[in-house]
Amino acid sequence: MKTKILCILLIVPLMFSSCAKKNIKTIQISELKDKIAGGWAGKMIGVSYGAPTEFRALGTTYDKEIVWEPDHVNNSIGQDDMYVQMSFMMAMDKYGIDAPAEKFAESYANAGYQLWCANVQARKNFFDGIMPPMSGHPENSLWADAIDFQIEADYIGFMCPGMPQTSNEICDKIGHIMNYGDGVYGGMFVCALYTEAFFEKDMNTIVKNALLAIPAESEYAQCVQDVIDLHAQYPENWRSAWKELNEKWLDTDISGPLHPFNIDAKINGAFIVMGLLYGDGDFGKTMEVSIRCGQDSDCNPSNAAAVLGIRDGYSSIPEKWKGGIPAIADSVFIFTEYSFNKVVDNTLKYAKQLIEQNGGTVNEDVAQINMQVPKAPAKLEVSFPNLKPLYRSGPTEDAWTWKGAWKIIEVPNIFEQSVNKIKTAKQKGAQATFKFKGTGVMISGVWNNDHGKADVYIDGKLDRTIDAYYWVANEGNPMAFLYHNVTLADGDHEVRIVLSGKKNPKAIDTKFTISGAVVYGVK
Repeated sequence: MKTKILCILLIVPLMFSSCAKKNIKTIQISELKDKIAGGWAGKMIGVSYGAPTEFRALGTTYDKEIVWEPDHVNNSIGQDDMYVQMSFMMAMDKYGIDAPAEKFAESYANAGYQLWCANVQARKNFFDGIMPPMSGHPENSLWADAIDFQIEADYIGFMCPGMPQTSNEICDKIGHIMNYGDGVYGGMFVCALYTEAFFEKDMNTIVKNALLAIPAESEYAQCVQDVIDLHAQYPENWRSAWKELNEKWLDTDISGPLHPFNIDAKINGAFIVMGLLYGDGDFGKTMEVSIRCGQDSDCNPSNAAAVLGIRDGYSSIPEKWKGGIPAIADSVFIFTEYSFNKVVDNTLKYAKQLIEQNGGTVNEDVAQINMQVPKAPAKLEVSFPNLKPLYRSGPTEDAWTWKGAWKIIEVPNIFEQSVNKIKTAKQKGAQATFKFKGTGVMISGVWNNDHGKADVYIDGKLDRTIDAYYWVANEGNPMAFLYHNVTLADGDHEVRIVLSGKKNPKAIDTKFTISGAVVYGVK
């Protein structure tokens, strides 16, 4: 009898505990589809509305007129914000929702479209045999904290209604293809905004709950928290909030250093939140605030508008904004198999699948979702702890010495409307040596179809061999990061690059081009 009583005493609390963990919410399938459609429509509208302003305001607000006509949404058909993430969804279609990260990496590495920043580095890493998660790791990518995953993770949040933990699991796999640390947290946070918006109306609550999905000690979370605090301090004046935010976070971009151009995930994520908190639930005002904050001002309003699209549903988006979508609803996004109608249906299919996998139920008319509480990853990732850019050095400055037949070429600087001088050579044994004082260095240059390999020495010791061959969509990369090492002891160092005369079998020559260096130190 005592044994039976003891068993009962042990089992009953477990039963109540199990029941307490379940928080089931019911949603009509028609409403779920309307919200998913609202998310995709928000992406399309926001990226199209902000497209003419992209990187037109660097370290300043964008104060020119922003023009909108419903047919401007046509611009979204050719936007990388749309087709890159659809490549990942196509990989799901082909290999299954639980396919390994390598299959997702392969899908966009071989997709044939242009890529930039962390995405192009991850593609290059894939071609060089560096697979995820190391393809996005700071050891192999100075773009680890960049915005790339943040702008192409939306589909994950769209298919995880009320399930931020499930969303985080998928983000962890996909995000590390091209990012790490804050770069991954950006995608997790945006997706958590979506998962929360399916069932929560209050925007402050949506933002605060989504913030629980990433580590509070991460700089990304701190930057977003600053927006929350500044909104409380300046509830009617987003420009005052923007000024303080910009002063604190503008110069924290490791991958675009010493320039007001900021492709870092956290400050652009903060501008998404600026739109959400200061937009007062208005679709147009939300996008406008995100746009006027500047930097990547097509991606940021796209994410912000998608949150409202999910919260309120496609049917509630004002006609002024969605009026152009029906005419292109069956048009296929470039490089994909999806139209708006098809991608909505496909996302709904995966949402149903994930709801059931998570202990919910789905029938023809209704889904019952086992709601999840946002939970941050247990391990904090910091891409570049205590690192800051110190200075740039062009290849004609005194810190450089050159051996061999290097030629000087003048090329346009697209950011400063000026001319830069770069150096190129192709003979085996040609050398470039750069001396610096700090804890790290990045050597910039060119990847192209006629470029070859070089050996890189740090302080006289061979560090690695690098390959400057790259050719996709009939283009190389004129702003490539050829090499970086940012974990050196603080002090005097020397990096020496020696052309090996070797090349990738696909390369047509052994050229090598260097455009300069960035030196890093301790904060």
